[in-house]
Amino acid sequence: MKHRRPSAVLIILVAFMASGALRAAEPPSLAGHWEGSIEIPGSTLAIDLDFVLEAGAWKGDITIPAQNARNLPLTGIAVDGVKVTFAIKDVPGSPTFKGEFSPDGIKIAGQMAQGGQSFPFSIKRGDDSAGKALAALAGFEKVVEQGLSALKVPGIAMAVVKDDKVIYAKGFGFKDVENKPPATPDTIFAIGSSSKAFTVFALGKLVDEGKLEWDKPVRTYIPWFRLYDREAGERLTPRDLVTHRSGLPRHDLVWYNNLTASREDLVRRLAFLQPSADLRAKFQYNNLMFLTAGYLLETLTGKKWEEAVRTLVLEPLGMKRANFSVLESQKDSDFAFPYLSEDKGLKKIPFRDITTVGPAGSINSSVNEMAQWVIVHLNNGKHEGTQLLNARTVEDMHTAQMATGVAGSTPEVLATAYALGWFSDVYKGRRRVHHGGNIDGFSAMVSFFPNDGLGFVVLSNMNGTPLPELLIRTAVDRILGLEPKDWIAEAAKRRQEGEEAEKKAGEKKATRKVPGTKPSHPLADYAGDYSHPGYGEAKVAIQGSQLVVTYNGISNPFEHWHYDTFNGVKAQDPTFTDFKISFRTDLNGRVAELVAVLEPSVDEIVFKKKPEARFFDPDYLKQFTGSYQLVSQTVTISLKGNILTASLPGQPEYELVPDLGGEFTLKQVKVISVRFLTDAKGAVSGLEFIQPEGVYEAKRKNG
Repeated sequence: MKHRRPSAVLIILVAFMASGALRAAEPPSLAGHWEGSIEIPGSTLAIDLDFVLEAGAWKGDITIPAQNARNLPLTGIAVDGVKVTFAIKDVPGSPTFKGEFSPDGIKIAGQMAQGGQSFPFSIKRGDDSAGKALAALAGFEKVVEQGLSALKVPGIAMAVVKDDKVIYAKGFGFKDVENKPPATPDTIFAIGSSSKAFTVFALGKLVDEGKLEWDKPVRTYIPWFRLYDREAGERLTPRDLVTHRSGLPRHDLVWYNNLTASREDLVRRLAFLQPSADLRAKFQYNNLMFLTAGYLLETLTGKKWEEAVRTLVLEPLGMKRANFSVLESQKDSDFAFPYLSEDKGLKKIPFRDITTVGPAGSINSSVNEMAQWVIVHLNNGKHEGTQLLNARTVEDMHTAQMATGVAGSTPEVLATAYALGWFSDVYKGRRRVHHGGNIDGFSAMVSFFPNDGLGFVVLSNMNGTPLPELLIRTAVDRILGLEPKDWIAEAAKRRQEGEEAEKKAGEKKATRKVPGTKPSHPLADYAGDYSHPGYGEAKVAIQGSQLVVTYNGISNPFEHWHYDTFNGVKAQDPTFTDFKISFRTDLNGRVAELVAVLEPSVDEIVFKKKPEARFFDPDYLKQFTGSYQLVSQTVTISLKGNILTASLPGQPEYELVPDLGGEFTLKQVKVISVRFLTDAKGAVSGLEFIQPEGVYEAKRKNG
């Protein structure tokens, strides 16, 4: 027995070795995810690859982050024992890889040949990048809940994309605080200015089709297009429209809550809006330029902006529930209500309809659908195997065009610039492309890191909250292994400090009021209709001891502040709360102008008071026609359409232009005015010619 035991052990060892030999003879598996690099002279080029065996045939792709090349298809994939060969499809120079497995089958090393040159490469089997990214987000729900509580946000939804996969999509908090339905990844939120890139993407389709050139003047496509600076208007290009370098500051109150002007109307008003810089001299965020870009899209396609974007962008991405108006959102079965923060807590506010300026910010969507939007950008215009936009056009959209001239908000953010419908910067050494969105009661952020194949969408139903951006920064730090920072705690501290400072500032605002003054006219004299060719109409009415100003459908009471200046009191719509307006008189002492600082970077906007509407009504004007005796001359007043004219012997015919105070000005001689006189019964009895040297009266002739 003692002699047999070693034999048994030997048999077992032989069997074990034989088994191992059999396994070693099997070729290593190529299937899976691989990461490594190509050694280029003077640098190392990181790469990652994925291989899969389907129906006996190999498929694969390669990503080269530094070149923003994502998921390029591989061809000629072959495994012969320990030898591996593959090439990158449709790339100049036919880059071909030839290598061998390491004995343990977890590494491949060899040479990559391209264009007659050869470079060493090595790759190592790694965990699936999407799986690693998802693992890094373990417990992230606690971070979100901390943010909702610390920054007083009612609800939020977040999606994370890795390469071409949605790896995370969740909702938190409530879409309706009162009734407590939870926010979900399918909840519709307003995305605000994150809409801008959709307009650019649609225009990019026209660029690909040869129907538009970014650098040709806008007037090539819209011949009547004008700016206040005529030369700038002749040179302005579509690229200028979508990079905020037109020379115009925001002028947002032209469009805000404006539900009566058409998009064409607002584009035509640009000719009357003062710039604050030369063309391409300065970055100045401007929604009206994006509205113009949307109108350009309408002009070139013959479709409304909404229809064009749906056809060119949303439908190819499968974004079926996305819409273009908060009125449509409320018809959906899953939508969020808008909120803002007040001393007493959260306040539900009305939806703000910004359909007119839609190309700059009216899209509403969910994070589940918006994730598809991120995917097409991370994959150079490709979505589910279809190239929706040329890769070069997409790269142009992501490339910095105009420096903002503003340093990053924190040391972690550098090189802040604007691309085409996107901001571009560097976050902790990583290239980032992003755009936020803020409209009444909603805040959004869409952000992606092209070289890392990583993207995010965060949507919330809170006015002006930084939480979407802070959650993205926190997630990026985790996924990319960057130095962590408690972004939310820092923001909560700043919020508290800001609220305290705002409270103290509000307590001191009355110190700017000059005491003991009163208006120079009775309140009734300020009432009337006022007009500006760029800003449109403002109406002033009397309500008790206050003026009520209505502009773009927003009515706000104004109380006397000092002299001829009035202050907006708190109203349901806060747009004009603590907003100052002033009035000016003309040389005749009549209230003639309403003055307001509607755009702080240019001159005050001056609305001129309009004559009463009846002075443009032919039926009313008929009573003034006839003959009047002026000393030894006869003055004949005639009516042509809705215009009165005055004729005197030996003189040209003069046109009477309605003026304030029931008077008319001679169009050809503006220093002369005409006032019609009436008798005790209200019948027209004469007229006065009001001239600098005196007032001449003419009596009406009978018959």
